[in-house]
Amino acid sequence: MSTPSPVFANLELMPVTKSLVSVEEYLRTSFDGPDREFVSGETVERNVGEKPHSKAQTRLAAIFEELRKSRPLYAFTELRLRLGPETCRIPDLAVFAGQEPAENVPSVAPLVAVEIVSREDRYTEILGKLEEYRAWGVAHVWLVDPWMSRLYVYGAAGLSEVPAFRLPEFGVEIEASRLF
Repeated sequence: MSTPSPVFANLELMPVTKSLVSVEEYLRTSFDGPDREFVSGETVERNVGEKPHSKAQTRLAAIFEELRKSRPLYAFTELRLRLGPETCRIPDLAVFAGQEPAENVPSVAPLVAVEIVSREDRYTEILGKLEEYRAWGVAHVWLVDPWMSRLYVYGAAGLSEVPAFRLPEFGVEIEASRLF
């Protein structure tokens, strides 16, 4: 039996370290490529959307821009949200009711948070993010799957497929056919 290389033996003993940053440093940072999220002192890369992702995001944002003419709904794509002292997330779309948020990085939950599935997204990561939004107080947590042309809502019971997104308090219904 051969003796392991001393180089590999040393590598096994080296501790794994993570580069932690403060939320203030994160909020001052610009990133090459897509913006990153911030969770427990670490920046977290987001998957880049492809054409189906972008198309669904653009259509949903356009629907809310049209709705803004008759309802106090303000939609923002890829806006940093401060969910807590250690967490900043960037939903694909955030919709605020009543008035636009005063903060550049809102710390008040929007009415709606929307995530749109990218091909590289992991199911457990998406569910974790949806749960964070729900626990933060987002009333309507939506998931768009442009690859399967499906809509989902996330609540206390988990993820449920729906034929349309609804905001009953504003008389709004957005059918899947308007996004795909």
